Amino acid sequence: MACSYVAGQRLQREIRTLLQREQLLPDDFRESLRAVVSPTGEPLLSFQLLRKLHSFLQESGSPVYLHELLEGSQIYLPKVEKPPRNPELVTRLEKIKAKLANDEYKRITRNINCQELNRYGTLADFGRQVKSMKAVAITIFNFIVTVAAAFVCTYLGSQYYFTEIAARVLSSVIVASVVGLAELYVLVRTMEGELGELE
Repeated sequence: MACSYVAGQRLQREIRTLLQREQLLPDDFRESLRAVVSPTGEPLLSFQLLRKLHSFLQESGSPVYLHELLEGSQIYLPKVEKPPRNPELVTRLEKIKAKLANDEYKRITRNINCQELNRYGTLADFGRQVKSMKAVAITIFNFIVTVAAAFVCTYLGSQYYFTEIAARVLSSVIVASVVGLAELYVLVRTMEGELGELE
């Protein structure tokens, strides 16, 4: 809390003039004023001493006003020293800060899955997709082999019925088409069942 002034040049000059001129100053007042203008210390003037000086100057008939005296002076604000912190309190605060930071981290990262391969899904989804692609590839390969086998079997078996090659090829294409359509029917029914299970 402020309780004194740092005396400016004008105030110090007035005090020096007063000390040289006035012989009727009380001894304690004179010593207090000398302490303010001494070259060794900081020129601090308490509020009480300033009141005494102002009233003395008014009684002696000086034409100087208080605001003129305080021109260039500043209020002295002593430095506030903070008390040392309690070590137990510091450790508790550090624990609380660490806990809050951990909770914040968990809240931010709760939607993140470390299993994710990319933004399209997790590794498990990728595995299912590979299995699905493998099943599709096997199905297509099975379809092609079945149709080709039906064509070859019909072509070789029809040599006993037909002597012309055109008739043998035509009968083989017809049988391969029927087998292919039957295979497609079974494939569509199977896919329909799998899609129904997924839903």
